[in-house]
Amino acid sequence: MLIGRMLRQVVSGALQGGTACSSWKAGPFLGISPQRIPAAANIHSASFPKTELPRVLITGGLGQLGVGLAGLLRKRFGKDNVILSDIRKPPDHIFHSGPFLYADILDYKSLRELVVNHRISWLFHYSAVLSAVGEANVPLARDVNITGLHNILDIAAEHNVRLFLPSTIGAFGATSPRNPAPDLCVQRPRTIYGVSKVHAELMGEYYYYRYGLDFRCLRYPGIISADSQPGGGTTGKCCLLFPYVRCLWGVGESLVGPMGTLELLATVNGLQMHVPLCASDPLPCVSLADSWPMNLDDSNARKDWGWKHDFDLPELVTTMLNFHGCSTRAAQAN
Repeated sequence: MLIGRMLRQVVSGALQGGTACSSWKAGPFLGISPQRIPAAANIHSASFPKTELPRVLITGGLGQLGVGLAGLLRKRFGKDNVILSDIRKPPDHIFHSGPFLYADILDYKSLRELVVNHRISWLFHYSAVLSAVGEANVPLARDVNITGLHNILDIAAEHNVRLFLPSTIGAFGATSPRNPAPDLCVQRPRTIYGVSKVHAELMGEYYYYRYGLDFRCLRYPGIISADSQPGGGTTGKCCLLFPYVRCLWGVGESLVGPMGTLELLATVNGLQMHVPLCASDPLPCVSLADSWPMNLDDSNARKDWGWKHDFDLPELVTTMLNFHGCSTRAAQAN
């Protein structure tokens, strides 16, 4: 199952404890883990005593990543220990799959009560307004991505909650090194989404040094899914099906994120093995993605937490097409 292969290593890396500072990535990653976090909190442990199982809250849980993550964590820690939350009404199958609560990250009092009343110890903060939608509604993006973040940081610090926050390839800018982009470099993004994520990275690091917050942050590349709709992000110049994959596959089984650069022709050639009529005309340029790095330096992740890609291009193309069926793709190409 793709969700098992993809999610396990990301979650394992994202939740490991016991070092002062670690670096991991499905793209470049900044991760902070205070010394005071007990070894029992390490997800790599063979088992958790029932009294020490984490209580997990996922905000923005109905986006591309939340449902898949909840499924993996529920298998590991039990259905009742993982709470999915959002401001939207969930479909019936999600509502009945495990605990679901309404949570508005801009409502500080209600969010704080949720964390206290449900004894939350780990928080995955996925609520965000993404790049394309953010440029169309800057005030909303500023409120959700910055004010909402501040609420999350304050509550997590006050109640000793381990916090995971996704960042983005969009946190880089036109002046950032592009081939490859290192973990630490100049970041001057020109979208409100990118700016808010640079702010989030720095605020999380500050809260670690100032308050001892256990803060983890993974920079995701552009993400597509075989069975969930786009979440308002930005699509690059070519089909985002890259060979190096280590990101969450969202709702169901198939959310894919790229780790490296792949020429459009290579993707088309891979598809043409299955769909001979697949067109090879280049797609129009999307300006928001023009400043993104061409590829990401993953050497620290490989060294620090054993990151490695599982899928090459042929396997990825085959998997994506098998999910939907080649007949559907052929009909669309025709």
